[in-house]
Amino acid sequence: MRDTITPNTIMIQKASGDMEPFAPEKLLQSLRAAGADEGMAQEILLDIEKWLVSGVTTKKIYSRALSQLGHRRKTAASRYRIKDALMQLGSSGYPFEIFMGEIFSKQGFNVQTGIVVQGQSITHEMDVIATGKGAQYLIECKYSQLQGSHVSIQVPLYVHSRVQDIIELRKKMPEYSNLEFSTWVATNTRFSTDSMQYSAFYGIKLISWDYPFGHGIKDLINTTKTFPVTLLSTLHPQDAKRLIAQNIVTCTTLHSHRDALDSLNISEKKQALIIREIESLLR
Repeated sequence: MRDTITPNTIMIQKASGDMEPFAPEKLLQSLRAAGADEGMAQEILLDIEKWLVSGVTTKKIYSRALSQLGHRRKTAASRYRIKDALMQLGSSGYPFEIFMGEIFSKQGFNVQTGIVVQGQSITHEMDVIATGKGAQYLIECKYSQLQGSHVSIQVPLYVHSRVQDIIELRKKMPEYSNLEFSTWVATNTRFSTDSMQYSAFYGIKLISWDYPFGHGIKDLINTTKTFPVTLLSTLHPQDAKRLIAQNIVTCTTLHSHRDALDSLNISEKKQALIIREIESLLR
């Protein structure tokens, strides 16, 4: 159902430059997902609505809501920063592959990342292969540090052909006889309309920040408690980069490998603060 636009509708500017009506419920949902209780979310919404003017960007709305949330609950504010934290994983894209692999691992799948596999005709590198529950997902990850960017139609086009080449061979191999195969494309941003249409027609599974509705990356992050280390306010950005270089991308992994903090040359007190913040997020 499309939003009804009236002369009194407040229009806000998205990262893409497009204008859309301000939707209070969207803001409330994001605040609730961040851990704000209903009273806290309503208080912040009231503040935003008093301040809001037509033409304001979603980024400014986000910043103000984050500030208000931070005054009320530090952990909830950290969760609200997740999208930005993902964009701070680095430019290579490989940390995002590790991140997506952990999300599937926490859902009970056996996961491989950055693996070269044989197809019917040639070899292919797959970003993530998740196997379990009678299925095997062959996943291409497309990562961007640009707000408002979209995955174009070219991506599902070439991923479809590559994965089909792999599937054609694996269907003939006894060790894969009981598995249902599916092609996936995952991104931390969004998909273009034609890439979504093409994927729906050919049965390609798409997952982005907020797609499919209720089951996007932001939802899986909260349900599986898979948080990037770049989310931690107690961890210096340069130290986060050093951990990511060691393939320690998530808070869960860092919590399990606390000795990695020793390589950062930080005090025991600082290490304790980092661990305490991680445990607060994971509760």
